[in-house]
Amino acid sequence: MANGLIRLIAGLGNPGSAYAQTRHNAGFMVVDALAEQYGIPWKSSRYDAAFGRGRVEGCDVLLVKPMAYMNRSGPPLRRVADYFRIQCGEMLVVYDDMDLAFGRVKIMEKGGHGGHKGVKSIMDAFGGGDFPRLRVGVGRPQPGQEATDHVLRRFDEAQQAVLGELIGRASEAAVTVLCNGTVEGMNRFNDKRMQMS
Repeated sequence: MANGLIRLIAGLGNPGSAYAQTRHNAGFMVVDALAEQYGIPWKSSRYDAAFGRGRVEGCDVLLVKPMAYMNRSGPPLRRVADYFRIQCGEMLVVYDDMDLAFGRVKIMEKGGHGGHKGVKSIMDAFGGGDFPRLRVGVGRPQPGQEATDHVLRRFDEAQQAVLGELIGRASEAAVTVLCNGTVEGMNRFNDKRMQMS
């Protein structure tokens, strides 16, 4: 399978066990799933990030988790990308998105930050938003609930029951983008919603 432009997949989240299963850590969950599925070991780095190098379906990839808090994701990712000589457009950024219903994933070739502080930090660090992204839907907060409170809480019981399926679907989307490109990924995964039992 021919490799596309993507050389790095970055998952966004907050470090520490307190945040491990929260909605804001959907990006971490996806790259952790990829690392486990394809036997890619994590290493810590002096750049305030964890990374792992390996092969996914025959495609070389660098998996990265910035270990700064979400709103400071950009500088560690930029330092890792610079070290490995990876350009902005050669990385796929995976993150949670409240504007997508739970159960949906959406691939975009580029765009703005949509109020997501992690994506904004990356755009600031790289000087723009010309990088592909994979948005993992976590749904909107309940009426009267603050957005920050929503994303820093764990998925509800019904969502927890199918969370593995959602992360698996997002992981499959990331592999498709890595090995076949963003257009193939968009055609296969955008505008399709996972059925919740």
